[in-house]
Amino acid sequence: MRNEQSRKALFLDRDGVINLYDEYIHRREDFHFQNGIFDLCRAAQDRGYLLLVVTNQTGIGRGYFTEAQFLELTNWMVEKFREQHIHIAHVYYCPHHPEHGIGQYKCDSPDRKPSPGMLLRGREDFNLDLGASMLVGDSPSDIQAAKAAGVGTAILLRPNDAPPVVEDGYGYVAASLDDIRSRFFSPLH
Repeated sequence: MRNEQSRKALFLDRDGVINLYDEYIHRREDFHFQNGIFDLCRAAQDRGYLLLVVTNQTGIGRGYFTEAQFLELTNWMVEKFREQHIHIAHVYYCPHHPEHGIGQYKCDSPDRKPSPGMLLRGREDFNLDLGASMLVGDSPSDIQAAKAAGVGTAILLRPNDAPPVVEDGYGYVAASLDDIRSRFFSPLH
């Protein structure tokens, strides 16, 4: 049942959506913003969407970098959005991996996508209407998490092998963040 006071969110995966994909990014010099990310986020924010990041970060769990390094990079990233007048409300992350994690990180967490834990936490923390919300991810596990949580619109970003925006079994597949902005956040939409 929808609460009249509830809000809608745009959930964003980090690696491959906010920044160009590269494995285990944890340093500023390796972090390159994806073309169109600021325009997409600004358009969503202007339409009343709360911006939330949901990211698996198994590099922490595997011991490739520390949680402190991840948080330092995250604070820097959020500041770069702020400089563009974009407010990232929260960054949810899951450092766990059931097979490759070490120590306390070797477990199957309900937050690890494709499980919907981070999205459900966002719903609780921000009183979200997940049916009115959207998610942009670059992997099927992102879309599976969105569907499991009941997110209304799930978009799989596939820059190299997708037409502008098409509907398919995942929800939507898009070639670029600009295509997503035009399709879902244009002035006429």
